[in-house]
Amino acid sequence: MSQNIDARMVWHEGKLVSYDKAAVPLLSHTLHYGTGAFEGIRAYRTAKGPAIFRAKEHLSRLVDSIKAFGGTFDHSVDQLVDGVCQVVKANKFEECYIRPIAYLDDQIKGLKLPPNPKFLVSIAAWNWGKYLGDDAQVKGIRVKTSSFRRGDIGSTMPAAKITGAYVNSVLARKEANDNGADEAILLDPQGYVAEGSGENIFLVKNGKLYTPNAQHILPGITRSSVFELAQHLGLQVAEAGLTRNDLYLADELFFSGTAVEVTGIREIDGRPVGEGNPGPITRKLGELFFKVTEGKEPKFGHWLTHV
Repeated sequence: MSQNIDARMVWHEGKLVSYDKAAVPLLSHTLHYGTGAFEGIRAYRTAKGPAIFRAKEHLSRLVDSIKAFGGTFDHSVDQLVDGVCQVVKANKFEECYIRPIAYLDDQIKGLKLPPNPKFLVSIAAWNWGKYLGDDAQVKGIRVKTSSFRRGDIGSTMPAAKITGAYVNSVLARKEANDNGADEAILLDPQGYVAEGSGENIFLVKNGKLYTPNAQHILPGITRSSVFELAQHLGLQVAEAGLTRNDLYLADELFFSGTAVEVTGIREIDGRPVGEGNPGPITRKLGELFFKVTEGKEPKFGHWLTHV
């Protein structure tokens, strides 16, 4: 992908409008209290034109995230999928990152939410290359265990992609970057491995894949894709309570996520992972993932929505 170029046209409450017309009020409840939900989706270049990766799954999760607030809105999942396609097409993107966001306007003041609050939905997009750098998937990245922890399952809703919850991720990522690392790994309140600031993590040991239990994480759509891709390759995957010690002794580590895609980790807390570069299983899964997103693997063709 090329340099960042934002969409000139966005989908705003069912209509395509210019980006500067899709304004959010200054007193939006979401701006003040984080009461919004969002998704990150990628469209990839294929021989048949741009194709959106797992659009329906992403937008179904957006609906579920709004339900976490007891909220409502006027659009079906199919209408939102169509809205995403409209944005990609109207902006003539060959590939891009897509950002649907659901938010509350300025009619609600204070912390108290009324029953069934009404959410508005907008969809924007932009050209966004490799999230952690152009050579991240070739060389791997450096990560640091964060001093910030993921919240207890009783204090947050980790399975919902809530805007306000991402302050935790922003702080963890900043800490990692300030200390010379590319990304952070957060532990859960009990000290077990949770996830990255915006990614799920996988560990490879003796040819088998492990990933943290879904208790304190957002169980990502790319994560679920990796499960299926691994099975296709004859690899075993298990959810487990992983410790930092498990990460230090891993043969391979990699992140998965819409932004990061499949990216190997070459170093954690100053310690090399394996031989200090993405390992063979990481590379094999990454190659298959991109083959799927490019429309070159018919078995997984149902994951693509062609624009």
